[in-house]
Amino acid sequence: MERYRFKQLHVKPVSTSELKWQNGEYLVKAVKKVLLASVVAAGSLLGLSAQAADEAAIRDKLTSMLGLDVETIADSPVSGLVQVSTNRGLFYVSENGQYLLQARVFNIDEEMRNETELALSGLRKEGVKEMESSSITFKAKNEKHEISVFTDITCGYCRKFHNEIDELNDAGITVHYLAFPRSGLNSENYNDMVSVWCAKDPQKALTKAKAGDDVASASCKNKVAEQYMLGQKLGVNGTPNIVLPDGSLIPGYQPAALLAKALEEAE
Repeated sequence: MERYRFKQLHVKPVSTSELKWQNGEYLVKAVKKVLLASVVAAGSLLGLSAQAADEAAIRDKLTSMLGLDVETIADSPVSGLVQVSTNRGLFYVSENGQYLLQARVFNIDEEMRNETELALSGLRKEGVKEMESSSITFKAKNEKHEISVFTDITCGYCRKFHNEIDELNDAGITVHYLAFPRSGLNSENYNDMVSVWCAKDPQKALTKAKAGDDVASASCKNKVAEQYMLGQKLGVNGTPNIVLPDGSLIPGYQPAALLAKALEEAE
């Protein structure tokens, strides 16, 4: 996407040595300076490539030197920086590609609005929506809200959260579970979660696994790895992580009653 930059224009003042009126020389020079200033200003307004960040160079540098998979490069709220979404999270990079920042940007003039969280909320909403069809869903009969929860079958607080799944459904909350094997993709934990997702009855298999029962081995085409990598992209580093309908994130367990109340108040 083309970005538009508005930069202050600095025109070198005319020195006294240039004040030559012979054959209208000074007038010609003055006109040239005005025309040049107009061209430069127009270039700034139109976002000429020379004024913009070199996106190709930034993408190549982050990939080749840092091993990041760059998904999008967009304007950031801070002049001189671009906002880069990668497989390992959201970063800010200087337009020349030299500096990388992992930070939270707050807008002081807008009552300390968290600009980074706004950007992440949009990414979360889009990401969990794309994974919804491959989630294990416990649907409420009288659905009022939908939440997505990154979960692990060995996580104590994930098990506590799941013990309240009926209470959540009764409150009109549909839960979409996304896999986040905390031990990583090359682990028994990952293999067990694949087996749960590939079970004949994934809901029943997930409930039994979270009750501590052995997981029956199963295999199929699945998106457990993709869900785990989505969690990393969105900054998930533990479980449970609850993504609310507006894309905001609750990092950790919340009792069903409090979660239902928070959703009602947000609505």
